[in-house]
Amino acid sequence: MSTIDEDKLTVFSDYVCPFCYLGKAAMEEYLDEADDPPEVEWHVFDLRGYKRQPDGSIDHDVEDGKDDDYFAQVRENVERLKEQYDVDMTLDYSLEVDSWDAQKVSLYVKQAYDEETFLDFHERTFEALWQDGRDIGDPEVIADIAEGVGVPADEVYDAIEDDGLEQEMKQRFEEAKQRGVSGIPTFTFDGHGARGAIPPEQFERLVEGA
Repeated sequence: MSTIDEDKLTVFSDYVCPFCYLGKAAMEEYLDEADDPPEVEWHVFDLRGYKRQPDGSIDHDVEDGKDDDYFAQVRENVERLKEQYDVDMTLDYSLEVDSWDAQKVSLYVKQAYDEETFLDFHERTFEALWQDGRDIGDPEVIADIAEGVGVPADEVYDAIEDDGLEQEMKQRFEEAKQRGVSGIPTFTFDGHGARGAIPPEQFERLVEGA
């Protein structure tokens, strides 16, 4: 059964992706200005899934073609979009951060609590990494973020160890790939999609066909 609602603006993202954070800012600008903004549905996506080993750890030695020139280009693009979208963020900290547990807890909060609590946790997790430079791969950091929105720490640690959530995460990643999601952020609406930190006017074209 599909977890994706074509009537909503669906966002595939990973907390450690700087362009996901920037794309979120552009999307929010569009939503604030739209006459009839669509509902937004967030979907987790494992940015480093191709490096993930059977035990869940990241193999940093996997060759992916991302050399110093690649990261220099990333920094240049991030700086440009930071200025364009007026976003305050810390750069490069995400390179050694694995968001798997944070995304698992995010899915748990989405399922166990109301939408407001989920969105609050979601926003604070992004901000913890990209504004405060915190390691959101650390269970204690995740628990601290969760407690700030009313989710007890023991529920966070239980969610991190939950095999059922683990399998659901993998199924969601697989469904996204089957739908053609190969990079993030990816935004979809009514069978159409756009990838990258697109500007507000492109959201308008995607959603409203303008």
